[in-house]
Amino acid sequence: MKKNLILAMCLGGAWVAGAAESAPPNVLVILADDLGYADLGFQGSTEIPTPNLDRLRASGIRCTDAHVSASVCSPSRAGMMTGRYQQQFGHEPNCPPQEFGMNLEERTIADALKPLGYRTGLVGKWHLGDRDCFYPTHRGFDWFCGLREGSRSYFYDNKKDDKPGSPKAIELNGTPVKFEGYLTDFFTGKAVEFIEEQTEETPFFLFLSYTAPHAPMHATEADLQRFKHIKNQKRRTYAAMVSAMDRGVGQVMDALEKTGAAKNTLVFFLSDNGGPINHNASVNLPLNGEKGIKFEGGIRVPFVVSWPGQLPAGATYEPMVSSLDILPTVLAAAGGTPDYGHLAGRDLVPFLKGDDDGIPHQNLYWHKEWFSAMRDGDWKLLYVQDFGYALYNLKDDLGEKNNVAKQHPERLEQMRRDLDAWKAKGSGSEWTEGPKWYRINRQLHIDLIEEGTQVPAK
Repeated sequence: MKKNLILAMCLGGAWVAGAAESAPPNVLVILADDLGYADLGFQGSTEIPTPNLDRLRASGIRCTDAHVSASVCSPSRAGMMTGRYQQQFGHEPNCPPQEFGMNLEERTIADALKPLGYRTGLVGKWHLGDRDCFYPTHRGFDWFCGLREGSRSYFYDNKKDDKPGSPKAIELNGTPVKFEGYLTDFFTGKAVEFIEEQTEETPFFLFLSYTAPHAPMHATEADLQRFKHIKNQKRRTYAAMVSAMDRGVGQVMDALEKTGAAKNTLVFFLSDNGGPINHNASVNLPLNGEKGIKFEGGIRVPFVVSWPGQLPAGATYEPMVSSLDILPTVLAAAGGTPDYGHLAGRDLVPFLKGDDDGIPHQNLYWHKEWFSAMRDGDWKLLYVQDFGYALYNLKDDLGEKNNVAKQHPERLEQMRRDLDAWKAKGSGSEWTEGPKWYRINRQLHIDLIEEGTQVPAK
């Protein structure tokens, strides 16, 4: 294997169609919501068993320096779905309810795969616009079962989330659905139904977008009983929610095996952003920070890629990768040709197979209204409006505890110019979060820079 790939046995719309060398793979993207970086077995958790996600990890490659393009839900999804920095089309904060959505000129993964003969489906959370014009079936998906908005109750509630006209209601292609039981299990069942409709002639793309473990903190009594030893009630509920998602991933993997699709399905698993440690009792250690901010705890996520027979099983990949890479990777695997003048992501397969000795990204960038960041290899630059810059060397300081801006003024100035040049390519946000969130997030950034660490809530 090439130097960037460490095997576990060694301790560790601008695209055109092309010709695939073999049958195009099915594609499955599984997205968790607000998952803590340390809260899976393969990420080191001993408190929350995740045997099915561990099984998925064992079948593929774990990327240890993987990022999403935003530290909150909607812009992170916009970047992943388009393979582009969402700042280039004005999608910086979360979408305000009922009004805005992802720019209609942007093309999604589903838009890219449909001309290549794919059946496309989305189960779960959308959060890229409530209005009908933004609806998934107008954005490349043949079939959608889920909610338009960002979060909701995990149980049917006809007085609130499921009342007529609610953007949080569960819908099947626009028609409200009265679901039974626990929402995570319901989404799993719908994903299994979609997979079981698989035919050998038609490959599928399924985006399984769980709401778990995003608040509200709801779990079944049976799942809570499994974690009754955890004294913190919120942490106990969170563990039960993660466990329910893990159970669902196992059922989806079993459906792939049952239908014969597993042997040629490209699977991604990741979270949309880091865990909000005080809201859902998630743990992002050894990273600092959380959802909503630009420290690694907000933007670095668990990330697994599995493709039997094509990618090595049980391997670990250390260079930076991004959720922006999913679209070009999928498109190339399906026989299309990514346009790298249009996309920010890279096809990961040559790097993950060890055929390319280079790295997918030397630089990655983040920006949301008042806060910015960039990576240049191991170096990390943070910018907070009305405060200034902080600089970290993640090779020596993964927890971002020691701001070394004063010790490396030339490095800071070089990265500042690079970050400003990238920000100048953005179109400006089409909407704003408002002064309340600016004050909250500004203070949290400053506290972490000055104090050097963030302790999870007890």
